[in-house]
Amino acid sequence: MKPFSEHEDERTSPEELLDNETDILRGLLDAAANTEEERKVIEIARKGKVFFRFRIRPLTEAEYNSCRDKATKYKKNRRLGGIKMPDDTDTARYRSFLIYEATIEEDRKKVWNNKSAWDQLNVISGVQLIDKVLLPGEKEAVIEQIDRLSGYDLDEEESGEAEEIIKN
Repeated sequence: MKPFSEHEDERTSPEELLDNETDILRGLLDAAANTEEERKVIEIARKGKVFFRFRIRPLTEAEYNSCRDKATKYKKNRRLGGIKMPDDTDTARYRSFLIYEATIEEDRKKVWNNKSAWDQLNVISGVQLIDKVLLPGEKEAVIEQIDRLSGYDLDEEESGEAEEIIKN
């Protein structure tokens, strides 16, 4: 499924487009409201045993960028007058930030910000807890679901594989 479709009929006049302005406005508002409602339940299970569940939501482009910035180290570039330039992005940490940010607030408090779990697993943040608890393949599968909710469609074959990895 394509995220948008192009208008193939070039014969539509500007007057006809303006006549549909109400429909366009309704479509824009519905599209904006629809992103706020989308949620998906993620089950972390291994060998058929479900350990815990949490819900995720779509991320905005700004949230993706913010997560990348948090996982990136910067260095001052002397040749460019001391401007800070990205040096290295910790991909594993970036993926953990995405999962943390996409987890709905209520579940984030219960799961990733669980102070008892922090104490017992010797971590100091929800992002560190994600790194400690989720296997790399599980993180990848959760990221695929976040991307799908956020409008980055994958092939149907890939989507089935992603859901299967989360449950295994």
